[in-house]
Amino acid sequence: MRQQKQQQQQRTVKGDPHEELAARLRLLQELSGLGVRALARDTGLSSSSLSRYLGGQTVPPWPAVVALCRLVKRDPRPLRPLWERSSHPLPAPPKASREVHPRPRNDLPRDVSDFTGREEQLAAVFAAVDSHRVVAVDGMAGVGKTCLAVHAAHRLADQYPDAQLYVDLHGFTEGREPLDPDSALRMLLGALDVPSERVPQEGLEQLAACWRSELARRRAVVVLDNAADAEQVRPLLPGAGDTVALITSRNRLLGLDEVPPVSLDVLSPRESAELLARASGDPGGPGGRLARDPESAAEVLRLCGRLPLALRLAGARLRHRPGWTVGVLVERMSEGVSEFDAVFSAAFAMSVRQLKRSQGRLFRLLGLLPGASFDEYVVAALAEVPLREARAMLEDLLDAHLVQQPAADRYRLHDLVHQHARRACAELDPPAERERALGRVLDYYVHAAAAADAAMPFLAPGRSASAGRPPAELPRFADKNEAFAWLVTEYGNLMAAFETAVAVGADRHVCELPRFLRAYFARRCGTTHLNVLFERALAAAQRVGDPLQLAEAHSDLGFARYNAGRMAEAAAAYEAAERGLSGAGDTHAEAELAMRRGYLSWDTGHIEEPLALFRLAGELYERVGSPTGAAHAAAAEAWAMLQLGHREEAAQRAQQVLCVPHPDPAWPPTLTARITLGVAIAHEAPDEATQHLRRALALSREDRHVHNEAWCLNCLGVALRQMGRYEEALASHRAAFALLDELFEEHWKVRFLNGYAETCRLAGLPEEALRLHRQVLELAPRLGYRYEESLAHEGIATVLAETGSRAPAP
Repeated sequence: MRQQKQQQQQRTVKGDPHEELAARLRLLQELSGLGVRALARDTGLSSSSLSRYLGGQTVPPWPAVVALCRLVKRDPRPLRPLWERSSHPLPAPPKASREVHPRPRNDLPRDVSDFTGREEQLAAVFAAVDSHRVVAVDGMAGVGKTCLAVHAAHRLADQYPDAQLYVDLHGFTEGREPLDPDSALRMLLGALDVPSERVPQEGLEQLAACWRSELARRRAVVVLDNAADAEQVRPLLPGAGDTVALITSRNRLLGLDEVPPVSLDVLSPRESAELLARASGDPGGPGGRLARDPESAAEVLRLCGRLPLALRLAGARLRHRPGWTVGVLVERMSEGVSEFDAVFSAAFAMSVRQLKRSQGRLFRLLGLLPGASFDEYVVAALAEVPLREARAMLEDLLDAHLVQQPAADRYRLHDLVHQHARRACAELDPPAERERALGRVLDYYVHAAAAADAAMPFLAPGRSASAGRPPAELPRFADKNEAFAWLVTEYGNLMAAFETAVAVGADRHVCELPRFLRAYFARRCGTTHLNVLFERALAAAQRVGDPLQLAEAHSDLGFARYNAGRMAEAAAAYEAAERGLSGAGDTHAEAELAMRRGYLSWDTGHIEEPLALFRLAGELYERVGSPTGAAHAAAAEAWAMLQLGHREEAAQRAQQVLCVPHPDPAWPPTLTARITLGVAIAHEAPDEATQHLRRALALSREDRHVHNEAWCLNCLGVALRQMGRYEEALASHRAAFALLDELFEEHWKVRFLNGYAETCRLAGLPEEALRLHRQVLELAPRLGYRYEESLAHEGIATVLAETGSRAPAP
């Protein structure tokens, strides 16, 4: 009997490794003769997790599978291939209509032209790549790990043409915490241009699985530079597929047993001499400076510790100083140098001393920059100089090998150079200059983020930046695409600036910076991180003690809570904001809060109140002379009218919104107005209605905003249902939910399920309608969507009445 049951389960799940694994685990439970709680107790698992494993909702970790097998004295090894297929499923083929195929991404830093020696190590790297597709290069600071990995990656690029990626993990960057795997994975997925709907919003395991899934269909080479330890880099390793990873670290990554190591030592005496000669431009032979003074040349090699970075810096001094002898170079390098740790400082200090005063000041100030890479705009703000002068000084620092340029218009400091710059900056006199320079950097990032946010219309326009002073020059964004590209590039720096502001107590910057990242997070990173940022912004506002700032911080946090589907917390935050704004006399902030409360009020089951709040917001925006804010409020008012059944009034209000001029056709008020108008006139003017809805859908797709695309598809389904075109309506709903299935926020689904169910009912699919309404009843109470919950109850009653069935007992 048991054998027949096992065969039946295997036939049921054949072809689905996830379901097959769950079925095999249920057989193990049957063998144990235990219930879920007893089984959980004996295996050391939680009963809730075990239930998900047995029910197929979650793939268990491998140790859990081993524990279950051991309990019933079964060998777990035959289950390993099935578990691996379940944990790392092959990605679905891309949709041709939605995939973009840009040029392959190449983030590799420039390969050095004087790469010298390392034949044995290079051979070991390529052998490890051939056998394991991953290699870890370790060695001391300055020994050339990054240089070797980048050189090898350039050599491998033709074999892995889909992408060449590079990320600095900052495992040993002074003054900065190592990059956490979550942020590194988001940066790497962004570099692959993975759509935000495919990027999990939270959970390191889910992010790592998404990363492996994306790599499985690519041939890419990934350089993971400057890793702190095995735990930091393990989630970043590729899984199935042909991608290779080159890791560098100052530590041997003993925790990565499966990764072959290649350890670098200093260069051999012959290689060191060859590199110094090439870096200095020495022609070699008896006539060269190095050959004329072999003792001084040997002393340079000793002072440089035969480390490639120090040798290149010393060689550059000789190349650019034709009047120097090698003995002069030794004298300059020997000033105050006695310990190995000072070798680099001697080389860097010598290079800095050759700079003009303004260039040397800039180099020292660069040690204050909180991010990994930077552009000339933040350098101009840092040094308080015109942009043109900042660009010229950066070129000088490039020539002196004190700054690197990994890409056009982007600069970075090698971590050892950065350490020297930070130490040199600490010696600036007067010390107040450091504080002023860091303040200018924080001012720049807040105001630049505000400029990018202003170019990306999201909701009603917010307040402009007020923290600190605006810099003399900011990046200019021709459109929202340029603004979004800037935010993607600068994301790591913005987060580092936020953390720096927290550390130095720049609370006004902490309050403001997250507000200007709302549109970015809506498109790229979801709501989880934004909630954390606004929590910290609220704490900063409480320290500032400005009532208006505190009220706005409560409002912002409520908005983040609302977008995460945390309705009760959003309501509490809005109530605190309303108390703070009473008597403050800030009409703009009151209008913004009224808009936000209107959205929340509708979703939590109120009917008339949202309409009144949207009208109030419109009046307030008009009072402060904000036509764009008034348009946002009018569009929301039209949508609320439609939901209340006032079709004619909704259509008229939507038409008024469409008459408001705006350069962006996908501007949110225009999009909302088109959707509202399309649904409102579906009965009277079906052709015009379809035209409006399909135009909104096309704009959402061009904008690559998946939430809006799903909204348009769902509303198109509602309109087609009202026209009696049920098959087309069902197809549109299904397309909407195909998109929603790729998202990781359930509160978006609950908004569309009832409309889909009603279409199913009218199309003669009562069982499907019941299933969808009941899905609402599972989600809505937990998320706080009381209006959708009430609609679901009504829908179920209607379906049961039409089919002559009785509602099941509660």
